[in-house]
Amino acid sequence: MIKFERFFELKCEYRKKVRNNNMILFFTQNISYKIQQKRFYKQWIKDIAKQHNVSNGDINIIFCSADDLLNINKRFLNHDYHTDVITFDYSDLTSKRIIAGDIYIGIETVRTNAKVYGASSFEQELRRVIAHGIFHLLGFSDKTPEDQAYMRNLEEVAIKRFDEMCVQ
Repeated sequence: MIKFERFFELKCEYRKKVRNNNMILFFTQNISYKIQQKRFYKQWIKDIAKQHNVSNGDINIIFCSADDLLNINKRFLNHDYHTDVITFDYSDLTSKRIIAGDIYIGIETVRTNAKVYGASSFEQELRRVIAHGIFHLLGFSDKTPEDQAYMRNLEEVAIKRFDEMCVQ
């Protein structure tokens, strides 16, 4: 079995060579989790991109353990703390107007945060985290309190749009 770190390195090398096939894919790494409503999530992500006048290239959403996400955070961002999402951006927003990247999501942390921050459900918090990663691919930052508030508003609008799409 290939070690996680080597897998990640190979994957990054591959992603730099092959991208923009317009695929949105979901993976798991060292956990057992299956996303529900995959079709809606893919359409929703395309819809978010379209609302910002870009198209989607290859977007991989990788669900992993809290420990895996901590290791990624330490190794690639030099941050020694847990988080719920890390986005690796391969977008070309200048010439091609395409978003692409890998979004790593710590499912355990999302479950905990849903309870701690009062989300109506785990699924709602998961949508927030996926949207958060997509907005990073779109070039939005969350470094300042103002940026965080703006991004939170974008997330809320995106979550409402997901709910509307499911009802239609």
